Amino acid sequence: MSSLVQSVDWLAIAPPTLTAVVGLAVLVADLFIGDARKAVLGWVSVAGLAASALLLLPLRNGDRATFCLTGATDTCSYVADGFTLVVQLLVLGGALLVALLSVTALKDADRELPEGEYWFLLLSSAAGAALLPASRDLATLIVALEVASLPAFALVGIKRGDRKSSEAALKFFLSSVTATAVSLMGVSFVYATTGTLYLTRIADRIQHVDGQFHTLAQTGVVLTLVGFAFKTAAVPFHFWVPDTYVGAPLPIAAYLSVVGKAVGFSGLILVTVVAFPSYADVWGPALAGLAALTMTVGNVGALRQRSTRAYSAVRLLAWSSVGQAGYLLVPIAAAAYSKDAQKAVGSTLAYALMYAAVNLGAFAVAALVARRSPLNRLDDYRGLYAESPLSALVLGFFLLCLAGLPPGVIGLFAKVTVFSAAVGAGLGWLAVVMAVNVVIALFYYLQWTALLFRAPEGAPGTHRAPVPLTAAIVLTAVLGVVLSGAPQLILRFSQTVLF
Repeated sequence: MSSLVQSVDWLAIAPPTLTAVVGLAVLVADLFIGDARKAVLGWVSVAGLAASALLLLPLRNGDRATFCLTGATDTCSYVADGFTLVVQLLVLGGALLVALLSVTALKDADRELPEGEYWFLLLSSAAGAALLPASRDLATLIVALEVASLPAFALVGIKRGDRKSSEAALKFFLSSVTATAVSLMGVSFVYATTGTLYLTRIADRIQHVDGQFHTLAQTGVVLTLVGFAFKTAAVPFHFWVPDTYVGAPLPIAAYLSVVGKAVGFSGLILVTVVAFPSYADVWGPALAGLAALTMTVGNVGALRQRSTRAYSAVRLLAWSSVGQAGYLLVPIAAAAYSKDAQKAVGSTLAYALMYAAVNLGAFAVAALVARRSPLNRLDDYRGLYAESPLSALVLGFFLLCLAGLPPGVIGLFAKVTVFSAAVGAGLGWLAVVMAVNVVIALFYYLQWTALLFRAPEGAPGTHRAPVPLTAAIVLTAVLGVVLSGAPQLILRFSQTVLF
């Protein structure tokens, strides 16, 4: 009789596990550290995230799996393959940069934000986000999704006595819980028709569902996608984004824009390409329609922002992130029509890596400006070059990357990659919609960039950048410049995807 006790591959699960352990350690340490020394918790969190990211290096040589079915080593709940490592690098690297922004934000808050709880919630969410791309059964996938999401609700509403923050957290929570409930119903339908939760087995069995259960299986596929579409901020599941970004602490808005999207897109890729490839005729057109709608609504929303409105810079970045989500959806939709689904998925990951680097950089400069101008209006960036030339040049570079214009070559390269995926899959109409939206986005990105170099209305002020904030800006700028000089590196890296 074979033993039911399995050995655990601790190296495979090390990155999310270490992140979670450091989070618990920070929470406990907070009980014994005086207020004057709370800052050490932030640096411990930064070190923990850096160590977790470094633990990805030993996993590069070959796929690893654990928590497998007894007697079926090819059916596992946790798989550390090429896809997992790319997404985990994005998640942990993004969380590390957010942690650097948070060190400064917590210091500036002057104890208005509870530091121990903040770091525990951030690390817990990052652990869930790092677990999700490795999940290969629907139960683990949903649990990882909620572990990533639940701490994020609390982080959005963590500002004490801030009504705007509380309202944003409530809106985020209610809409997310509703989407999760719909997804759970979809999972139950899929399980009822296939008798399994493992993605690879679902892919095999769902092709042979009895005719009387075919409609139930189709409904399960569609409902399962809803929760992940919500996390990507795809229209019409996007309505929570602007208010949530404005109400949350700025580093958390940056976290949601990058790591939150990584969670949604990795989940979408797993359930579509791995679990439901035989239902491509269902999810392919649905995602193509969502992509077109999302990029259009996001870019039009960003275009409508008034420069004098409070928090208009953050709102523009929020609507911009919705538009960028539309571009990210294009290759996933193309995978339904392409003979090489993995190449299409690689295009999404390449775009996501570019977007993560430059969008976090834009939020870092926004955090710097917010230290002098808390309302963070677009008008507050007028004449930034006269006050802080390097900050203005870096922000201008990030905006040009997002727009896809030189010298932001990596942004142009990523957009061409996504465009090629759509054309190669025969989605010419979607490529045309994307081209139109890229032109729309050029207007508001260039308008913001032009503001940076105009003459300031008053006497130039000063922007003192603390070391952690400077480090975040420098890291993202260096990454953007290096990738613009050798954009093929990011595509080669993302094409290592293996399911």
